Amino acid sequence: MQKILAMILAGGRVDELSVLTQLRPKSAVPFGGLYRVIDFPMSSLMHSGIENVGILTQYRSYSLNNHIGNGAAWEMVGRHRSVSVLPPYTAHTVSQWYRGPADAVYQNLDFINARDPDLVLVLSGDHIYSLDFTPLIEFHNASQADLTMAFLDVPKVQATRFGVGKIEMSAASAGGPLLDYQEKPLSPPDWPGDHVSASLTIHLFSARILHEVLEKHTRLAPKTHEFGKDIIPLMLGKYRVFGYKYDTYWGYTRTIDEYWQTNMDLLGENPKIDPERWQVRTNIEHNHIRDRIPAIIGDGAEINDSLIYSGCKIFGKVEDSILFPGVEVAAGAVVKKSILMFDTRVEAGSQLHKVISDVEVTIGPECRIGFGDPSIPNEDYPQLLQSGITLIGRGVTMPGERQIGCNCIVQPNMSAAQFRKKEYGSGVSVE
Repeated sequence: MQKILAMILAGGRVDELSVLTQLRPKSAVPFGGLYRVIDFPMSSLMHSGIENVGILTQYRSYSLNNHIGNGAAWEMVGRHRSVSVLPPYTAHTVSQWYRGPADAVYQNLDFINARDPDLVLVLSGDHIYSLDFTPLIEFHNASQADLTMAFLDVPKVQATRFGVGKIEMSAASAGGPLLDYQEKPLSPPDWPGDHVSASLTIHLFSARILHEVLEKHTRLAPKTHEFGKDIIPLMLGKYRVFGYKYDTYWGYTRTIDEYWQTNMDLLGENPKIDPERWQVRTNIEHNHIRDRIPAIIGDGAEINDSLIYSGCKIFGKVEDSILFPGVEVAAGAVVKKSILMFDTRVEAGSQLHKVISDVEVTIGPECRIGFGDPSIPNEDYPQLLQSGITLIGRGVTMPGERQIGCNCIVQPNMSAAQFRKKEYGSGVSVE
């Protein structure tokens, strides 16, 4: 029986998520009312029978460490099952921060070698999906591949957002040899068809080849250490590199727009994301999820197409929104198209529209947030916030009767006394 080790790239902060990753890595960002983003790859690994996992983390990993714990939530505790969180470390020959995903794996080759796997599955920790990795592994073995990459077809006009591959497909298989690969090309490649194969940032390596290629890459003293930009080009034409196509839902959370839309994909009559059917696991000890009482829905409450979790107290109106455990919406308050994380409180008469609130936020009475001109981008991050979403960082206490427009950012841990103005127009950063 083959030994398979998974290495999850989970440690980075992405500027595109702004205040949501100011105090945590992107993989630990709360998602979907109950989960963390990393729960989705962890659950897919569990259901695929991959029970040994290394989690590569670097940036403010406290929240991630607490959430992963000993791996029991994903049944990865036992004599032959484990989860190991792997931050950068001081050693005799290596003593530096991870310089990129490939370097993070390289610096942990001793961890990989100690487990002596046949295959190493390297995957990102910031995507939303439910995958069975078994067909990918079977295809890799049948192809006698050194590396097999997972892909998903997307419209060619989106090619600049992804690493894209040209695969020599056969009618009898879901994959084939990888003929060409471009990492986020400046313009869509001149390949036949109106779709391209986008990388899912899932790389299945034969363990010996992974070690060999990472050593070879490091000896070149490169300036960058990326799998798509550096490792794949190094292997093409010299190793047996294959592509394998999935046809499934795939949610991105790298930008604010992607994060908001992927959360909204949980709603509707036929939601694209179904954590219950997918059997997604989370650590219910984290944030005291297990200990919270059932949600309280008041007599005057009105809830439409929303997810409401344990510990919530709803007396106002909630529409097209996702409320994490412990959220309170007072009588007369209205929350629409918003994502309110753990223990956010919206007091009487306040109105929220397209707001993403981090944990432990208090919105005072009679506030209006997310109303204004959505065409005015954020003054500091015009490319980041330009679709009308307003962000509120964790731990904010906003006094009553404040107005904050669209595409605004409220910095974490602001006290009531720091809101010196009554009104903040669209596109403003409040700090």
